[in-house]
Amino acid sequence: MTELSPYERDLRDRLASVPVLPAPVPWQPVFDSCAAVGGLLGIGFATHPDTGNDLVMVVSSDGHGLFDAVTGEKIARDRDPDPESSTPDAAEDLTCPGLGPVADGRVHIAGLFGGGLHATAEGGWHVEVVSPAWPRHRVLLSRGDGMPHRGPHGERWWHVFRSDYSELRAVGFSPSGRTLAVATSSDVTLWTRPPGV
Repeated sequence: MTELSPYERDLRDRLASVPVLPAPVPWQPVFDSCAAVGGLLGIGFATHPDTGNDLVMVVSSDGHGLFDAVTGEKIARDRDPDPESSTPDAAEDLTCPGLGPVADGRVHIAGLFGGGLHATAEGGWHVEVVSPAWPRHRVLLSRGDGMPHRGPHGERWWHVFRSDYSELRAVGFSPSGRTLAVATSSDVTLWTRPPGV
């Protein structure tokens, strides 16, 4: 086993020591804390054809659900999806059939079976997962170029989520960049920001 360099030890200790902070303006939480989703396998994004709002599709062992990522409203639910297409690993492109207002399409799902969400968003926003105290994962939101962790915590980077009791499934932005999502095996946490901010 290779020993950590002094720089690596310092970075690990710094990332492990900072508290969870609320996401900065313009980001706002969608739920009071999170939406409980037992047996969560993965999530994906779609766009509401009427409102243009981001939608979050949740795939779990209990079926599929669709949330409006601005209001947090659960707008569709399928408790008994077709077993042939109920999980994204049934399709080469890791998709599941949409539901509700996006029932005519397929949604790419990131999570237990692979795939990924956007790590960057317009405005210089970045999200990353670190594990200075593995297996506990921390989600860091940052803004700007270079090494944001060199600056003070709470100015250019924020520790916005810590997974202590559930396995991390997916972290990232929607394609529009207006939603940030963190999905674990037991829940989904969302932040939203207005268009153009």
